[in-house]
Amino acid sequence: MPTFLSPGDPVVFPDPETFDSEGLVAVGGDLTPARVVAAYRRGIFPWYAEGYIPMWWSPDPRGCFTADRLHVGRSLAKVLRRGGFQLTWNQAFGEVMEACAARRRGGTWIIPEMLDAYQALHELGRAHSLEVWIGSDLVAGVYGVQVGSLFAAESKFYRRTDMSKVALVALVRSLDRAGVELVDVQFVTDHLATLGAFAVTRREYLKRLDVLRDVPVDLTELRPDV
Repeated sequence: MPTFLSPGDPVVFPDPETFDSEGLVAVGGDLTPARVVAAYRRGIFPWYAEGYIPMWWSPDPRGCFTADRLHVGRSLAKVLRRGGFQLTWNQAFGEVMEACAARRRGGTWIIPEMLDAYQALHELGRAHSLEVWIGSDLVAGVYGVQVGSLFAAESKFYRRTDMSKVALVALVRSLDRAGVELVDVQFVTDHLATLGAFAVTRREYLKRLDVLRDVPVDLTELRPDV
């Protein structure tokens, strides 16, 4: 059974390895920066719908990207070479989150309290966004949380064809150049698999996280590129 947390309880999470593959580790608590950061450091993330209390997950298996396994097909390679877009880092964090929330059909977990929580993490330098622009139009983006040399990508959006792929390639490659060794995407969807996402067991993920979470990587001045 998941652990029940009350708002204001000590910032402690149980060992995810003691739970089933669905990975519901805890319910309740709050979305203070300290609790959310503690969750990511344990391989846990919040995910729930409006009207529910917070739910904290660590599924098995876990979806990941690394730069050496990133797959860029011919058509995407042409898009990258052709250019015509501009990449920025941390220039429109709130807009990226709001766009990610707006594109979800049938509801979203990016509810107002999540927007507030991750904005607070962003202001603390814990959460980051990569933006793709065409002229003055924000056409794609992705955001996530940094845990040392691991980056937990939370969601992405696009408003122009192929631009979410551009955002993801730029994210994985730029983070790799900055010293980030693993990008966590939670689940391997068919779409992410075509780009090189792969699954690892929760045990393997937690082992890698244990090594990476305290590796110092400074992303404040990252310059995104493909």
